[in-house]
Amino acid sequence: MKLKTRLVVAFVVIIILPITLMVAALFGFYMVQSRMVKNNYGLDSGTYSYGFFANTLQIMNRYTETDYTQMKELAQTDPTQLEDMDYLTEENDTLLDKSSFLIFRKDDSIVYNGYEGESAIDNAQWEERLPSYGETSPNAVSNAGYFLDGDTQSLVKQVDFICSDGSQGSIFIITSSESILPEIKQTLWGLVIFVILVLALTAGLMTVWIYHGTMTPLKKLQAATRNIQEGNLDFTIDYDEEDEMGDLCRSFESMRQRLKDNAEEKVVAEQENRALISNIAHDLKTPITAVKGYSEGILDGVADTPEKQDRYIRTIYNKANEMDRLINELTIYSRIDTNRIPYNFNKINVTEYFKDCVDEIGLDLETKNVGLSFMNYADEDTVIIADPEQLMRVINNIINNALKYMSPDRRGQINIRIKDVGDFIQVEIEDNGKGIGAHDLPYIFDRFYRTDSSRNSATGGSGIGLSIVKKIVEDHGGKIWATSKTDTGTTMYFVIRKYQEVPYE
Repeated sequence: MKLKTRLVVAFVVIIILPITLMVAALFGFYMVQSRMVKNNYGLDSGTYSYGFFANTLQIMNRYTETDYTQMKELAQTDPTQLEDMDYLTEENDTLLDKSSFLIFRKDDSIVYNGYEGESAIDNAQWEERLPSYGETSPNAVSNAGYFLDGDTQSLVKQVDFICSDGSQGSIFIITSSESILPEIKQTLWGLVIFVILVLALTAGLMTVWIYHGTMTPLKKLQAATRNIQEGNLDFTIDYDEEDEMGDLCRSFESMRQRLKDNAEEKVVAEQENRALISNIAHDLKTPITAVKGYSEGILDGVADTPEKQDRYIRTIYNKANEMDRLINELTIYSRIDTNRIPYNFNKINVTEYFKDCVDEIGLDLETKNVGLSFMNYADEDTVIIADPEQLMRVINNIINNALKYMSPDRRGQINIRIKDVGDFIQVEIEDNGKGIGAHDLPYIFDRFYRTDSSRNSATGGSGIGLSIVKKIVEDHGGKIWATSKTDTGTTMYFVIRKYQEVPYE
């Protein structure tokens, strides 16, 4: 899951889940509280719900409705019981559980006050505030009570009767509004605690969810970073989630793979450079030794005839050319390695270009007693886009490589054929040399690969000639390959794309 989606889900859950749980909690607390009110105060849930949300004084009135009705009946049937202090104390204990208490006034004096607590109002104050015998308060809220305002707000119910001694007696049931429904406070505290727990639970779950979704890939990346710091690139980052962290892990894995490939390429390049230096040093040592030996022969007078001197000088010249060729190959190789071969592409007529090449090559092959044949099967006006100098280097490298492996048992022969193969011209250079073994043929275009492991002076080379050929052909948009048969010869093939004019519309 994408991080954006994860955050949206977390946002929605943080809003919806607490609201849903709190609504359920309110309903549950309401049901529990209704049951408690019904058990404690004798109110059904419908009355409690209406009274709590609409008219609190009606609830206060209903608290003591049963007690008030009973006392009114006693005032008519047995008023002397209302004067009994034991009865008053027992009834007061019952009323205390309903946040109410009794006051008994005889004439104008209070003879019983059932309120218990530090903030109790003394009897003198009650005598001033309570209505007289038979008086109806202007604050009456029902036919059974009235609201007594002041420092202590209370609902007062009054029962008047004539005492046994003929005095006027009044029983007051007083319900304090400050202590109405003490369970409500407990409910509110319970709701507050529940809300805090719900929010904490929701935040905790969302934190764990988001933490797991982000820290798992981060730990993998952290471990990968430590491996890279230690130079270890042989590991993989396995995290395939389709989210931002998954994209980051895949990018990091791609970077690791590229670093590993670069490191391996660097190792291979260093090995190739060492091989090149070793090959060039070895190949230069042979002609240099020959140059030194023949030069010393001339200086020491060993070449004491004009014929010997001429042969010694020609040998020195040939060895110098061989060293020059090796140095040129090294220069070209360095340019190949840095992709800096200078190309100068031009439109070239195939027939004219290869005729000139054959004429130039033929003179050199004639001096080496190697035959040369040229066959052109392409149209006279066929044109290619190529660098003539680099293309000539391709032909020379292929032919020079063929000359190294000519069989001494027969006269050497080079055949060059030009064919038209659709959008390309195909050049075939065939020799009748010793051929290349089937196990060596797939690798002859690799850098530093040499079929002659003995590296004798007759066939020695740097091992980069054919790799240069492959690079140049591919830079021309072509392809090169070879076929060979041992003791019969080898044929090199390469193709170059023909030039085609795009008609202007």
